[in-house]
Formats: sequence, structure tokens, C-alpha cells
Amino acid sequence: MNSLFGSSRSQRVGGSYSTKWIGGCVVVVSWFFIVACGVSVQAQQSAEWVIRRDVVVYGGTSSGVVCAVAAARQGKTVVLIEPTQFLGGLTTGGLGATDIGNKRAIGGISREFYRRVYTYYKNPDRWTQETRGDYFKGRTVNSQNEDSMWTFEPHVASRIFDDMLREQGLVTCEPNDPVEKLQLQKAPITLLLGERLDLADGIKKTGVRIQSILLESGKRIEGTVFIDASYEGDLMAKSGVGFHVGRESNATYGETINGLQKERTIHHQFVKAVDPYVVPGDPSSGLLPNITMMPEGQDGDGDHRIQAYNYRMCTTDIAENRVAWPKPDNYDERNYELLLRNFEAGDLRVPWAPIWMPNRKTDVNNNFAFSTDYIGKNYAYPNGDYATREAIVRDHENYQKGLMWTLANHVRVPEAIRRVFQENGLAKDEFIENGHWPRQLYVREARRMVAAYVMTEKNCKRIEVVQDSVGMGAYNMDSHNTQRYVTPEGLARNEGDVQIPTKPYPISSRSIMPKQSECDNLLVPVCLSASHIAYGSIRMEPVFMVLGQSAAEIACLALDQQCAVQEVPYATLQMRLLEAKQVLDFE
Repeated sequence: MNSLFGSSRSQRVGGSYSTKWIGGCVVVVSWFFIVACGVSVQAQQSAEWVIRRDVVVYGGTSSGVVCAVAAARQGKTVVLIEPTQFLGGLTTGGLGATDIGNKRAIGGISREFYRRVYTYYKNPDRWTQETRGDYFKGRTVNSQNEDSMWTFEPHVASRIFDDMLREQGLVTCEPNDPVEKLQLQKAPITLLLGERLDLADGIKKTGVRIQSILLESGKRIEGTVFIDASYEGDLMAKSGVGFHVGRESNATYGETINGLQKERTIHHQFVKAVDPYVVPGDPSSGLLPNITMMPEGQDGDGDHRIQAYNYRMCTTDIAENRVAWPKPDNYDERNYELLLRNFEAGDLRVPWAPIWMPNRKTDVNNNFAFSTDYIGKNYAYPNGDYATREAIVRDHENYQKGLMWTLANHVRVPEAIRRVFQENGLAKDEFIENGHWPRQLYVREARRMVAAYVMTEKNCKRIEVVQDSVGMGAYNMDSHNTQRYVTPEGLARNEGDVQIPTKPYPISSRSIMPKQSECDNLLVPVCLSASHIAYGSIRMEPVFMVLGQSAAEIACLALDQQCAVQEVPYATLQMRLLEAKQVLDFE
């Protein structure tokens, strides 16, 4: 069963969509809803359509869903706006192998989500390709004796988020109802799918306070507190809040593992000598695709680069539920020449990391020197307009589809490796509306807010421990590669992958809210204030859910006390978070 929130060709960059039914109600989606409600597109263009809610959440990521649920549970009215036709971001988009570090760090609604996963899979009927006992046999990450489960199929995550939102109440509108009916309703959660911010004129502020946001369709959404829960941080950026893209220098925040990292990049690295030139041994012939010259500067220098993106594919080895790897129409073998040479140089590692989910499915991640990470091809994404991002999304999809087809079919791929990829394929019963391909590009890092407090390496190592915790991080300081270059010796090499252990650490409330001088009614739980390397630890889906709930609690307290989000007393917030079973610190 696929989520009721899914639909075709739905990337987070958005687009035009049709009306969508959810559990007997229709949600407002783009121009087609206006037509269905008897209002012409021409009329919509000439007059703004306005609704007002207590809390406006932009971005239906896992964090955004939890924001909406938490605020509704506090009795506030919420509008949840998602540019695509699906909710949950990476959590429903293929990342079923939860990166967590230390499970004790996860509490609140985030923990509730994983308990619901556990409950779902306790039912023997949910196991169609294997038994529950077989799946858990020999596992240490997931135990049958836990009360939570940390691996799951994509459609199960969608179902759970669906249930959470329905339990709080969704706004209902029949196809022929007038727009005014939706404007007047005050259901706890109003869900708008297929709607995205007008990047040119989308923010109306009075002083440092956001009054409303304008969507591309002409809908104006007024609110008291706004939460940007998107991966890109468009609402934050367009509100005049300071942010950073790229890697800071070590000197910026007194760190040791930020910036350029040629010497430390030992993981997911070439272990054989591989020639990067079009004509082997001939530098004058130019470099193969997606390789640059030796980067200038010293290790620790800041630059504009961000860690690579990929898709977390859901695959299976069950023949009847397997779809063969599609070959892109614009397939170009040159994009994989370095991969083929790497095999021929003697690197016979299977270049992927499939992590087993229930029912003989996987969550596949990048692995080794040349894999699913499309290194160096995402620099323009964070600040790009929708067309730029769409082109990058399509380029990543074509690259990764072409990679998988090559691994399964190319005669220069060793036969044993080809056999692995021929025996596996996309899961037929996942992402059905999207050709079984994940709907969400893994945007590992985009904009990062620069707030009054910036989380850094010092926090991750507990050298500096904040006293205003709104949740905890516990994962390694983890950056994927940012570029592929040619060494002075004429060999291919990757740069940027850093994996440094952390201790579980608290995350400051000040890191999820802007400086008050910039905006006093905005919270940012995803593109929060952190250095590149600290963000590499924080940027995990369960932590985004934790921070989403804390952001919602701050928003509700600011509403109750009629104050700026920065003025909510921490003692009051702390009490509320502990009542909500959030985990704020432990050693």
C-alpha cells in the first residue's frame, strides 16, 4: 500500500499539480483546485486568496510534519505547505535505515514515530517476503525486544505520517465547495500540497516580523509564527535572515575538521591508481567528466563546496517484486569511464551500500570510490531558483539511473559484480507513481542559518556544552565527498569525506531561531545554525523531527505569551519539552 500522500513525478522542487484526495477530503493543490471550486484562474490572478493560521509551516519534510502535529496537539491552528505532492522528505523518500548514533538521544514525537514503526511490523501480516523472526535474526541494530524499530519500508513511513496528521484533523473541502469555505474553516491542520513560495515577492514583513507569505499560485498565507522546515531554507533566506553555503574555514569558528580536507579524506576513496585523462597518460586530452584540477589552498581553508547528493534507492532481490534498472534516454557512457577504469585497475569492491529493510528490501547508500554520490554536481542547488534546482534534480536522477544500468549491464564491469546488480532491482511496490524511483533527492546540506549561536565541532565533542537544549545530536561528524580531482601525479582522487566520532550533545535553542534583529517570529529546525562539519552530525532525520517538535513548542509558547520567539523563557520551554518526553541531555 502506498501513501495517500504520493503522486507522480513529485520532486521537492515543486511544479503544477492536480487536486488530491486524502481520506475523504480534498487538499488545496495549485491552480486546479481553484478551478474545481468554481473560481477561474483569471480571477485567481487578479485577487489574492488569503487564509490565516496561528502557525505556518513551510516544508512537509519529516520535521515539518512533526511541527504541524506538535502545534495542533497544543491547540493551535496550523497550515502545512509542501511544494511537492508527498510528505516526509527523506524519511518517506527511501532513507529507511535510520542514522542515529545513540538511540537514547531520540525522544518526543520522533521516538513516537519509531514506536509506531515497531507496532506496525509486530503484525505478522505485514511480512510478505520474509518472517519477522528471519529479519531480526542476528541483528544488533534492531532487536525484537526493543519498543522502537529503526528500519522500515518507504510506504510504511508515509502511512505513519498520514495517520499522525489525520489524528489531529485535516481541513476538508468538497470539489465544488467555494474557496471561502476553506478560508473560514479552522481545522487544526490545513494541508496545502503542490504549493511553493514565490521567490521574487514571497515575504511580507513589518520591521523584523513576517506578516504573511505569498505562494506562486497567488495564495497569501498569514500567520503569527512561521517555521521553515524545508531542506533548502527558502523561507528563511527570503525573510532576510543571514545564512551560509559551503564549508567555513577552520579559523572561522576555531574548528579542526572544517574546510578543505585532502589529507583526511581516506573513506570512499580510490585505492588503486586510476588515470583521469580522456586519453590515458595524456593530460593534453583533457579530463574525464566531473573531474577538476587539483584544488588550490591548504587543508582547513573555507570554500563554496557542499557534500554530494544522491538518491536512497529502495531495491529488492525478490524476482516477482523486482524492476530492472532503467537505462536513461540520454545515457552517456563517458560519465562512467572512471568507474570502468577503476574496476580494470583492480578495485573489485561492489560500489554500493544496501542496508536491509523488512520484506527483502533495501535502503541503498553510496560506497567506495565511485558510487551513487554525484560528486561536485550540486553547488548551485542551495541558492538556485526552481528551474535551476529542477535541472540539478533531473541530472542526478539520470546519473544514478545510468550508473545502476552500467553496473548491471556493461561488459567492462566484472561479471561477478554485474551478477549482483542483475539479481537486484528497484522494488516494484514502492514509489509506484514515480516509476519506482525515489521521489526525494537526498539534499544532505544546503543553506545553513547564521544565528546568534552557531553549533560547531566544539559542541559535537562536548568541549562546549549549551544550557538551552532543544534536543540532541549523536551521529558522527559526517561529510560526504565534495569534489573529485586529479593529483599532481596524474591520478583520480576524491576530497571532502570526513567521519569523526562525537559524544551525544545538546543542541541550542538559539541555533533554530534567527537573530532577533533579523526576524522575531521565525524558527528554522532543518537549515539551522551550524558549521558545515557540525551540521554533518546534526542533519539526521530523527534529529530533524526532534527539532521540529521543539520549534513548534517555542512557536506555541510565543503565541501564548504574545512575544518574540527569542523571548520565550527557556525555563518554561524546558518544562514543556520534558513534559513532551524530549531528551535534552545525558552523558
